[in-house]
Amino acid sequence: MVEKYGVFTLVPPFLAIILAFITKNVIFSLFLGVLSGTFMLELNGADVLSALGKGFLLLIGKALESLADPWNAGIILQVLAIGGVIALITRMGGARAIAEALAKRAKGPRSSQIVTWLMGLIIFFDDYANSLIVGPIMRPVNDALRISREKLAFIIDATAAPIAGIALISTWVGYEIGVIKDAFDSIGMNVNAYAVFVQTIPYRFYNILLLAFVVFSALMLRDFGPMLKAERRARETGKVMEDGAKPMISAETTALEPAPGAKLSIWNALIPLFVLILGAVGGFYYNGYTAIMGGEDKALINLLNNAPLSFKALQETFGSADASVVLFQAAILAGIVAIIMGMWQKIFSLGEAIDTWVQGIKSMVITGVILLLAWSISSIIKDLGTAYWLTNALKGSIPAFMLPTIIFALGAIISFATGTSYGTMGILMPLAVPLAFAIMPDMGYMLVCTSAVLTGAIFGDHCSPISDTTILSSMGAACDHIDHVKTQLWYAITVALVTVFCGYLPIGLGLSIWIVLPLSIAVIALVIRFIGQPVEEAK
Repeated sequence: MVEKYGVFTLVPPFLAIILAFITKNVIFSLFLGVLSGTFMLELNGADVLSALGKGFLLLIGKALESLADPWNAGIILQVLAIGGVIALITRMGGARAIAEALAKRAKGPRSSQIVTWLMGLIIFFDDYANSLIVGPIMRPVNDALRISREKLAFIIDATAAPIAGIALISTWVGYEIGVIKDAFDSIGMNVNAYAVFVQTIPYRFYNILLLAFVVFSALMLRDFGPMLKAERRARETGKVMEDGAKPMISAETTALEPAPGAKLSIWNALIPLFVLILGAVGGFYYNGYTAIMGGEDKALINLLNNAPLSFKALQETFGSADASVVLFQAAILAGIVAIIMGMWQKIFSLGEAIDTWVQGIKSMVITGVILLLAWSISSIIKDLGTAYWLTNALKGSIPAFMLPTIIFALGAIISFATGTSYGTMGILMPLAVPLAFAIMPDMGYMLVCTSAVLTGAIFGDHCSPISDTTILSSMGAACDHIDHVKTQLWYAITVALVTVFCGYLPIGLGLSIWIVLPLSIAVIALVIRFIGQPVEEAK
């Protein structure tokens, strides 16, 4: 197959990337990328029309094949189910209650920014919910304390995708472990994708450093670039927006409002979330325990019989669990608990609860569509031998220490152009993992390269003016969208530079993550201290 197509095996992924740049539509781009691959597979001789028709039929077959896979089906179901839980929690007023409780602790510019940041961490389970809940709650508080809308929008954006992307349970997890598993399967490695996802977290430098950046900036009350100008304007004049600014207010904000008459209680969020988390933890143990006890590894069976709750036992059971099944089970259980709580409090009837749950599912359908197309293009790339050809062509020309940085940069470029981190992960992961395996077949090295795909996609998405989370952050903060993009860009690029020079390059050269990560965080603090200037100038 490789000999037949040669360099043309690159057509499907490159076509998807190029079209994503041009159209800014990742679904359309992935669709045509898959179609180009199925067309090539069916092309025999010069019968182009027949190949196009058969290619379309093969595309449908690939999508059905992807959906029929039990793992893939479980991933899509758990993503949809978690979307339903989020909608129920929001409808019961739980998320708003948590937000308002934190807002009461904001007494000055410093504490207000920290509280906004904490609120973003608490609403870790979904970036959309984060953007649309944190902003409306904290906006009046920040306005009263003369914090610019640009800074509010930045904090919201910095705690939306970055925290959802590394949270152990969120609407992102299903997608991320889906593309991870598919990429490792393509090189013949049968891995526990959820375990791989967890192991990438310390290497997700951009996510972690951006969260640290917000904290240091708030504690020191220092800024630089356009954000410094915006903050000084707000403090000195009380104008939280630039003259002539056009704040974004969206009807989508009201879609997440609590039900009329609902008594706001933090327990309406905490209890379903605790059920989701504890259900997942218990499910991982039970599912993994069942899998091990039903297997043939006598050493592991003896371990579970003799020390079922030891750290080693927990590690093995979690590693053997099927995350697609467990997270779906936990999400369904949390949804049932949320429905019972809402009905008990007379917030909604059973019919209204089901409607709310379905509304939450609908909000996640686009994720399912992108997943199916991402799995399909990955399958086509495997059939064409794209990864095999690419790795053989490049494995002698790219220094091993440079590959994580190159992957991070490529992910950033694609996601900036397309405005979607999901699509970028789906396009890039099937190429990055085989390439890393060819250059250095070491699991630790492959974890770093995998993390570079995930965090590079978030960096580009964070900067992009057409990104959904960037737009929603502007909406939530009621900030002029272009002002948000301009002020945030400087900070995002700064964090990305530290990510490369203090993160991926040292890791590529062999330094330990436990040296590199604290050092990177320290560099972020030093940048803000010595490049940033006090917002309130000395009189």
